[in-house]
Amino acid sequence: MQFKEIVEKLKQGQSGVIDFKIRNNPFIFEAASLEKAKENDISFLDNNSPLNLRDLIKNSKASALLLPANDNYIIEIAKNISIDWIILKEPKIAFAETLEILYPSEIEKEGVHKSAVIGKDVKIGPKVSIGANVFIGDNTEIGAGTIIHAGVVIYKKVIIGDKNIIHANSVIHFGSKLGNECVINANAVIGGEGFGFVPTPNGWKKMPQVGRVTLKNKVEIGSGSTIDRPSVGETIIGEDTKIDNLVQIGHGVITGKGCAMAAQVGIAGGAQIGDGVILAGQVGVSNKVKVGDRVIASSKTGIISNIEADKVVSGFPAIPNKLWLRCSANFKKLPEIAKSIRHLNRRNSR
Repeated sequence: MQFKEIVEKLKQGQSGVIDFKIRNNPFIFEAASLEKAKENDISFLDNNSPLNLRDLIKNSKASALLLPANDNYIIEIAKNISIDWIILKEPKIAFAETLEILYPSEIEKEGVHKSAVIGKDVKIGPKVSIGANVFIGDNTEIGAGTIIHAGVVIYKKVIIGDKNIIHANSVIHFGSKLGNECVINANAVIGGEGFGFVPTPNGWKKMPQVGRVTLKNKVEIGSGSTIDRPSVGETIIGEDTKIDNLVQIGHGVITGKGCAMAAQVGIAGGAQIGDGVILAGQVGVSNKVKVGDRVIASSKTGIISNIEADKVVSGFPAIPNKLWLRCSANFKKLPEIAKSIRHLNRRNSR
């Protein structure tokens, strides 16, 4: 595809094309990082890129560049290089859109593979693709345009909306409900039993988990992640929420819209997560805790009590991020501080 065609497509996207220069109109075959870009590649610089990356564009071997509009330094360099470029409000979004242009998703063949096992009274919408060795239980509904890859197991009475993609070896348990345009990556488990046991004099009594999991529209679940169903009621993942690999979401958790959770986040049963919450890697949330809208928790934060909206927190237990940074700066000084205190105590005891 020639660069001019990419420019025209980006004008129709969300990245905000401000200016561009077409000098060579090269063919663009691949996308690459600035460090590794070669001829016929396109690369980008994000807003507020570090100086060492910004200087790379002076000698870049890329054939085209996506550049940020808010950086006068980069714009001045761009005027003096022979590489074709586009100036954008959001170059990272432009790069994502360019990847979609250059690497379109493969269209799966419609229909049901001969090795798939389909239960009784299953409703399958138009343009559905069901891969090899898939199992679909009785009374399940599969919406139009959904793609189910090899080895997926879908239990009874599951409702799956339109245009979902369910990757290999995922499991969707009894009664689960998926909205439209969700993506379930490989080996994820949706609707498995919540961890419910009651101590008795004779050992643990299992609490039956008869609730269900509901994923709203445009939810994405990473590989190996698990979302448990509760004993009663629902575990609900809000619309447009994105969940990374190896995340555990306990029974009865409710998340708001547009949340993002990085790898190894763990949310205990009954927690409530507001809209637009961002949980970085290995964040833990205690049971029945309420996390307000737009809260950001940095990596390894332990949230054991309610957090108000719009807070940025870190550490265990979670405290305001700025306070945690000041505390962290003093950790390495603790031995000296303790030594000084002992010295003062000895002096005062004389």
